[in-house]
Amino acid sequence: MKKRKIGLFFGSFNPIHVGHLIIANHMLEHTDMDRVWFVVSPSNPLKSKESLLDEKQRIYMVKLAIDDNPNFKASDVEFKMPIPSYTVKTLAYLTDKYYEYEFCLIMGSDNLESFKKWKNYKTILEFYSIYVYTRPHTNIEEWLDYPNIHIIENVPQMDISASHIRQLIKDHKPLKYLIPESVEKYINDMLLYL
Repeated sequence: MKKRKIGLFFGSFNPIHVGHLIIANHMLEHTDMDRVWFVVSPSNPLKSKESLLDEKQRIYMVKLAIDDNPNFKASDVEFKMPIPSYTVKTLAYLTDKYYEYEFCLIMGSDNLESFKKWKNYKTILEFYSIYVYTRPHTNIEEWLDYPNIHIIENVPQMDISASHIRQLIKDHKPLKYLIPESVEKYINDMLLYL
């Protein structure tokens, strides 16, 4: 029996925005993935911890953002794992715990460019499929011959970043259409990112 394929979309989601949702939805609609799990990272070994909101607030915002899509799930799996969280360890844990699923990764070509810096990247490459959405000004030619790397073309993207959204909040600028209304309400109610 064919296992259901789960696409793992890792990120800080600080906060989640419509760009994340569009990419995840495109992967569902245009690949063989059955569901997408948003894996909220407590911290990223390659990123600064400054301005990183508490993980419980970030996963709550993800849950608010994806509430209307039964094929999306928010995952806090890395909250219980040693920090820094390494993708290879998370994959091993999930594969062992949910043997009925086949897991794959969703990443941007900017992450693929730095993939060789990831812990045990060769293990990931050998045992897991990686679905890559291209981003401007990246060069991933060296990866094109790997059978487990799938380049997904024409993924709609907007030049939105979580850091830009946080700056807009600090500047008391409108966020309409950049993040889901439920997330914006929560940010405003809790006075986040000010």
